[in-house]
Amino acid sequence: MLSAFFASSTVQTALVVGTLVAVVSSVVGMFAITRGQSFAGHALADLGAVGGSGAFLLGVSQLWGFVVAGVISAVAMEAIGTRRLEGRDVATGVVFGAGTGLTALFLTLDTLIGGSSNAAISVLFGSLFSIDTRLVPVIVALGGLALAIVAAIWRWVTLETLDHDLATARGVPSRTASTLFLVALALAVQLSSLSIGAILSTALLIGPAATALLFTRRLGTAALLAAVIAVVEVWLGCLVAFASFDWFGGSSWPVSFTIVAAVFLTYVGARSVRALRPPVRRTAAA
Repeated sequence: MLSAFFASSTVQTALVVGTLVAVVSSVVGMFAITRGQSFAGHALADLGAVGGSGAFLLGVSQLWGFVVAGVISAVAMEAIGTRRLEGRDVATGVVFGAGTGLTALFLTLDTLIGGSSNAAISVLFGSLFSIDTRLVPVIVALGGLALAIVAAIWRWVTLETLDHDLATARGVPSRTASTLFLVALALAVQLSSLSIGAILSTALLIGPAATALLFTRRLGTAALLAAVIAVVEVWLGCLVAFASFDWFGGSSWPVSFTIVAAVFLTYVGARSVRALRPPVRRTAAA
């Protein structure tokens, strides 16, 4: 079974794309959690669906719809937000509310005008096994761009995450760092949306990073651990989806489901292990 799994060209494409998306999503997701912007990631996923569904109407790849809508939404969220946490949440909610209805409209038009009966499934739930191989170089480039942005602002974002006042005192350009981070977040979320769907994309963004942060609060270590966890979950999800074809007489589980199930079970297992660990006793200083 493993030989057939790795020999399949569809699986090979899925593993290449899935590995890249897992690394990008988990690294960016680690900062999304520590900066309190998990909701922003969820909102960007749903807003990216506006572009993905609109792309069907225009007859272009939904990848470009996801990315364009996601980046525009990220910039808009930062432009109308403030530096305060509650201001970011309000801005996120405003942009999120404005875009969700458009997704419903475009998906309806895709069916009535475009004649695409699978638009909703493709946009909302995606599939690593249906990615066009011609898009792989573009996906790699966009993933590389997201990682390059994170690398460029790593020190700014780390300092701002640990102590916002200290970051301001040291001259960290908070607005620039925040905008660039949201762009990286948008790219990560939209690549994940293409892979496992807009509805499920935040699973890869939040799950592996949250699991890693259960065991370490060192941001660099957490990012590396989250990336490893995410890649293992994507590969395991692909393997289970591929193997399940023989379990049900020619019908297999959706790969998006198996990946998200792996993310969920890993997090629950990690929480259980953490809960069973004996508390660390600190001795009082003499």
